[in-house]
Amino acid sequence: MPSLRRVLLCGAVPSIGLAVLGAWWAAGWGSGHTTAGNAAGIPSRATPSSLRTIGSPASVPAETLVATIRASDAPGSQKPDGPPTIQVPGQWWQAASVLPVIAQQPGWVRVRLAQRPNESVAWVPAAAVSLSIDPYYIRVDVRTMHLELFKDGREIGSFPAGIGVPSAPTPTGRFFVALFAASPSPAYGPFVIVTSAHSDTISDWEQSGDAIAAIHGPLGSDADIGTRGARVSHGCIRLHDRDLIQLRNVPAGTPVDIIG
Repeated sequence: MPSLRRVLLCGAVPSIGLAVLGAWWAAGWGSGHTTAGNAAGIPSRATPSSLRTIGSPASVPAETLVATIRASDAPGSQKPDGPPTIQVPGQWWQAASVLPVIAQQPGWVRVRLAQRPNESVAWVPAAAVSLSIDPYYIRVDVRTMHLELFKDGREIGSFPAGIGVPSAPTPTGRFFVALFAASPSPAYGPFVIVTSAHSDTISDWEQSGDAIAAIHGPLGSDADIGTRGARVSHGCIRLHDRDLIQLRNVPAGTPVDIIG
């Protein structure tokens, strides 16, 4: 298996393996996660509007229902009660699979997946997951070259971002925070947020067999990013260190909509 570092679209730096942070962080047990539920196993705060089954990627949810795969994997189907067509892994890059829920039916939840192709989804049995509420939401606008952070439906930060160059653009679509990883060097900032977004133009970054977009520090492009953002990466999203730190409490499973 290639190192996680090699599949991240980060730029020309030495190939250094990224160590996954503690399980509590990678699994999304940050300050924004709750596990209170009712007899049906659905967190009591969850509402149909929080499932984000309709609307444009630019809409801002007040909260998102997320599912953590309980076991080593779970059977995934194209429809509720359908035959299994995919195994949804319980871990991805040694971190717990914490996946946004986009729809529910009795006994089933429909979740986003971290693997290719982009925006893949599957129905999994509700008994195979534990459910919780995530109040955070991230939106990246490649036109304005800014990343916006929301909590409880309110914007709490807007930061200039380094995005992909025209030949290797940052992929657009509906994604999510897959896991946090340790920074391989100070140039990446205090940590790296690995997303479920995969490059649409690069399929084999550094002979790794994949190319994943991440959110991390500026990698020396602070001056280019400035206050307006810049096109400086191979698809990753670069932030000033002081801005990246503002995302520290965002848990795994948080939606990341990249629009433009």
